[in-house]
Amino acid sequence: MSRSALIAAKQMRMYSARPAARDATGHPKVTIQTIKKLYAEQKPIAMMTAYDYPTSVACDRAGIDMVLVGDSLAMVALGHDDTSQVTMDEMIHHSKAVARGSRSPFIVTDLPFGSYQSDERTAVENAIRMVKEGRAEAVKLEAGRRAASKIEAIVRGAGIPVVGHIGLTPQTAVALGGFRVQGKSLASAQSLVDDALALQESGCFAMVLEAMPSLVAETITRLLRVPTIGIGAGSATSGQVLVLSDMVGLFDRFTPKFCQSFGDLGPRMADAVEEYKRDVRKGAFPVEGVHTYAMPAAAEERWRAYVQQQFGLELGGLKHEGAVESTVQV
Repeated sequence: MSRSALIAAKQMRMYSARPAARDATGHPKVTIQTIKKLYAEQKPIAMMTAYDYPTSVACDRAGIDMVLVGDSLAMVALGHDDTSQVTMDEMIHHSKAVARGSRSPFIVTDLPFGSYQSDERTAVENAIRMVKEGRAEAVKLEAGRRAASKIEAIVRGAGIPVVGHIGLTPQTAVALGGFRVQGKSLASAQSLVDDALALQESGCFAMVLEAMPSLVAETITRLLRVPTIGIGAGSATSGQVLVLSDMVGLFDRFTPKFCQSFGDLGPRMADAVEEYKRDVRKGAFPVEGVHTYAMPAAAEERWRAYVQQQFGLELGGLKHEGAVESTVQV
């Protein structure tokens, strides 16, 4: 086998839906090996949620390490009251859109509530669907040690990388008493440690720690041999993740305590729509000759004459003054 063929084969074995390569933004393709290297070098891993093509492109341009197509899209993108209502087909739909926009980040997609809880076979089948149809490079499961057998089946049976998720697990928030911090007592903190160790042994290559005391997250991070990604879990984790809609002010219902604002796009978007409405009302948009398309001069004159003769209409608009025909796509 030639040297180039060996290199290509090595790239394909990094387990990515696409081979490791440099994308148009200049950022190298992130693979599991990249994540392991960041972890080994103790460089914090930056993960961000994305739910569609525009948010995915933003993450790609920013050089984000990992993109999470989280089931939080049920609330922030689809308007549901909680995350349990999003379906497998909807998650695949959004995952495909994100994959089209992210050439560099490593893409992780949530398996939604009801898609893996019943048995190992169902879990494996849906994980395969998410990779094959949704173009995900790994799947995430919100569960503690009760899901260890499903994770092991996905990782070792199907060869699909899995990210674990413990602490506050929104899919089962009702059973946890709502969106509440987990691990505040000695017993519950120990239970989280047991969950983390069990998921690591089942084959998870990374783990999300959500809404738990910083000391508990630090304990778990130091005990594990895989990176932890915190969200409301303090600064001692191996990386951080936030919901994009929260951090840029696009979700209007509430903002979690652990979320820092990095922008306030919601009000700015509403202002832009309001300004558009005003310009439409007063006839200031569109502007003839700026936002419109012209006919070639000869065709315009013939059309004006035809409409005048056929329908008795004197057309408005700008008279053609030798402008070059527009090639703007419509």
